[in-house]
Amino acid sequence: MGESKYIQQFKKGSFEMILLCLIAKKETYGYELIAELNETGGKIFGYAKEGTIYPMLYRLQSADLVQGRIASSKANGGQKKYYSLTTKGRETLRELITFWRSYTVSVNSFIDTVEDLEA
Repeated sequence: MGESKYIQQFKKGSFEMILLCLIAKKETYGYELIAELNETGGKIFGYAKEGTIYPMLYRLQSADLVQGRIASSKANGGQKKYYSLTTKGRETLRELITFWRSYTVSVNSFIDTVEDLEA
């Protein structure tokens, strides 16, 4: 049985913040983001695919939160698009992290009041 629509929607809402966190650590490219997401959070978030990540990167770029830089790859002779945060992206990520920390404290306070739900 698949995940409920509630879990899917919840994950979707936090995914862009997670991408911003990964890009904030270092300039990176799409495939590297996919690999890190799958290695670190694949079991929780579901395994990332190009069809999920690249549209999010394009949205983040359109919103001026990340910028892309094309660079030639010496390893395979091709080109890669490297993403980094813009000033607006750093400010937005700081805002999201502050909100997330308050949000989780508040949600946990409600969760902690619920009796054991296991049947």
